[in-house]
Amino acid sequence: MLKSDFTREDQEAGIRRRAALLSAHDGVEAAFAAAGMPIETTLSEALVIGLLKQGVTHYFAIFGHGSTDLGNVLRLYSEVGVVTVINCRNEVEMAHAATAHAWQYGRTPAVVTSIGPGGLQAMAGSLAAASNGIGVYHIYGDETTRGEGYNMQQVPKPEQGLFGKITALLGQSHTLHTPESLRECMRRGTSCVHHPYRPGPFFILLPINTQPQRMQLNVATLPGRMTLPPVAPAGGKVYREAASLITGTDRIVIKAGGGTRRHADAVRRLAEATGAAVVLSPGSTGVLPDGHEQNMHVGGSKGSMSGNFAMEEAELAVFIGSRGVCQADCSGVGYPNALRVININGDVDDVSHYANTLHLPGDITAVIDRLLEALEDRPGASEARTDWLRECAERKRAWSRFKRERTDAAPIHDVVWETLVLTQPAAIGTVASFAKRIGAAKFFDAGDVQANGFQLVEDDAVGDTFTETGASYMGFAASALLGSAGVKSPRYGIAFTGDGSFMMNPQVLIDGVEHGIKGMIALFDNRRMAAITSLQYAQYGHEFRTNDGVAVDYVAMAASVSGVKAVFAGTTRASLEAALEEAHDHDGLSLVHIPVYAGREAIAEMGAYGSWNVGNWVDDVQARYLEQKI
Repeated sequence: MLKSDFTREDQEAGIRRRAALLSAHDGVEAAFAAAGMPIETTLSEALVIGLLKQGVTHYFAIFGHGSTDLGNVLRLYSEVGVVTVINCRNEVEMAHAATAHAWQYGRTPAVVTSIGPGGLQAMAGSLAAASNGIGVYHIYGDETTRGEGYNMQQVPKPEQGLFGKITALLGQSHTLHTPESLRECMRRGTSCVHHPYRPGPFFILLPINTQPQRMQLNVATLPGRMTLPPVAPAGGKVYREAASLITGTDRIVIKAGGGTRRHADAVRRLAEATGAAVVLSPGSTGVLPDGHEQNMHVGGSKGSMSGNFAMEEAELAVFIGSRGVCQADCSGVGYPNALRVININGDVDDVSHYANTLHLPGDITAVIDRLLEALEDRPGASEARTDWLRECAERKRAWSRFKRERTDAAPIHDVVWETLVLTQPAAIGTVASFAKRIGAAKFFDAGDVQANGFQLVEDDAVGDTFTETGASYMGFAASALLGSAGVKSPRYGIAFTGDGSFMMNPQVLIDGVEHGIKGMIALFDNRRMAAITSLQYAQYGHEFRTNDGVAVDYVAMAASVSGVKAVFAGTTRASLEAALEEAHDHDGLSLVHIPVYAGREAIAEMGAYGSWNVGNWVDDVQARYLEQKI
């Protein structure tokens, strides 16, 4: 009997038959065509089928009492290979792993846990997906709908549905209060996680008592993965206006935000056609190859000499796929000479962020293609624009020399290590060069490692670096390695993490081995929150409570986990390179412990080149904001 399984005894057999059908056919509808519609099943299984129809096959899970029924369905489906379930040890870790999986491989996964502390931790981890525009499903086993008294792990307040309210504040959310609401849940879910311009996490609250409820399911009515055709403004007037602005301005900067990651070719074509200097965000390195003459590197409050020069001197700012994050645009004062803005973005709020803007809403590539058509009959680059690019190129050469001085710096005596150790730029530069040589993906944590990292990386393609600057989440990088679990032919990954960030989520040492991850954790250890220490010194001249006196033997710690290769990097560039080779040769997860200098020597950091509306800089930044024209 394929259409219905009426008895409890037949229920598991029915799930097995449907799982076998799905395994044997290409696509959900094809699998059930022979069985007829509707089929009788439970809400838990119907949810898994609905997610399968949208291409969701990967689950990162910590099962609890709130997800036993869903877990049983996933068990039976995983036995025939229809889904892959990655069991984890920490909800923040698995949220990061799911985000990295979607970000790196372009596949939508799901996170499974229960409400309560676990759900709150997974929600916290979802900030990385929300801030970086990554679509992930979060499924939380929720309190029952019957109101029979307090449910374990619910918010202890005489009110129902509170976790649904919390998740609705963090993103988009739906409570499966009845099985019949599944279709609407799946429709709203795909419009969120597969949004063409601003995808993000979608939260599904799955009450304990509705999970096993039986339902009639017509698979044909469940929505598949949403795919919308590219759209761009109709008519030609707005493109002619944009073309006129471009041809009438000599000093043009393109700010390529994180939204340009899927539109690198279009951004390059526009830059080359307009003679604009291109400034990257930390999340868009690789959109233009590092060596491209118009690539001025990152700009912002922790930018670069060349990137910030282009921002500060440009008269026309072309924002593409950018959210206008405070650090990226120097809290609104990064373009003091810009008179006008052209903004290309599919999100209505983001496209209208700046004043004096010509709005070009829609798909980035579709809009740029139309704009390039409008520019075809316009005059080419003026001599003044050539001079502009020449000025920018000189700043880029200066920045390159500055970087080489930092990455080639000799070891410095450190008071904590009581010996000569590598500076952080020198150590990060060495590991980044090694990653480039072996073709590894780089994952960066929050903090000083991240800031030095996006100033140093020299990417030639999108996907060489994943840096979690959106939520600045400590613990992301090491957890991100778990995103390759269950992936056929995964790319080797290196997590660049500080000692503080690593200790936020060290569970990956166990989970990485459990799930056969082959990758490396490069742990830069200065026993402090160096990014905040630097900020304290810059603003107030004193460090306060950003370090500790506790030595940790990370090699012994990592080596205590069976299957992890742990290596001490030593204190020289040569010993670090040897340690990287040794760690990479290991067929599994490895960790390289790298002691780095912490102090006030200028050669030991990459520096800051912009403004930020924090601390005792506030009055100055806000005064300058009043002078902005955009």
